[in-house]
Amino acid sequence: MPAMSPPPRALIAEDEALLADALSAQLQRLWPGLEIAGIASNGMAAVEQALALQPDVLFLDIRMPGQSGLEAARELADEWPDQRPFPLLVFITAYDDYAIQAFEQAAIDYVLKPANDERLMRTVARLQARLKDRNDQELEQVLAQLRSLAPTLTAPQERLRMIRAAVGNQIRLIPVDDVVYFEATDKYVNVVTADGEALIRTSLRELIPQLDPDRFWQVHRGTVVQITEVAAAQRDEAGKLSLKLRKRPESLAVSRLFAHLFRQM
Repeated sequence: MPAMSPPPRALIAEDEALLADALSAQLQRLWPGLEIAGIASNGMAAVEQALALQPDVLFLDIRMPGQSGLEAARELADEWPDQRPFPLLVFITAYDDYAIQAFEQAAIDYVLKPANDERLMRTVARLQARLKDRNDQELEQVLAQLRSLAPTLTAPQERLRMIRAAVGNQIRLIPVDDVVYFEATDKYVNVVTADGEALIRTSLRELIPQLDPDRFWQVHRGTVVQITEVAAAQRDEAGKLSLKLRKRPESLAVSRLFAHLFRQM
């Protein structure tokens, strides 16, 4: 008699405990064969638990404190082990202004909360069909859609020309043209130029919409580089991509999510 395959497992990431419990109960009722492996209360916990539990399906609330569902998905895509199928993603949102049409793709689904049985049952059916027919391109499809979703969730802002950064007891004025790259730290962003570094009290998430996207490319969840400062992109023996800079000795790691930017033309 052939061995029974294990039941599919799901992780729910939702910061409102009552809604998380309600969704869990609803899923167990509509999909009795689904195992709820855990519930995470924020984006950072979702990434940590997903890497540990490696679920088949991940339900992610779009708006969570600290790290949004989209940011958690992007980080998870970077960190996910190559030998494991990437979880099927379902974004949960209380709003319909998140470019809903962008979710209507093969890689990612969405559910408006509170979810009604009819809509959630369509999601369940879609997930069940995809679990039976998963392929090696699943992660690439997810990566492509996560890239396309990012700009739609960011409001355009006026371009930044000058940066006021703390250097000791001084405020240093740094023209954006002089920046080699920006690097996120715990609560700050490190502004790196050819001849020095300085900290600004902002987040990379707030900074990126103020930069010219033709000149400043995000290459990692914590790094944005001025592309004219890149001398070469190179892969190591493990296939990891890094950037060699023109005016700095260090190399910058390129994450899986942004590796497509450096494919040969």
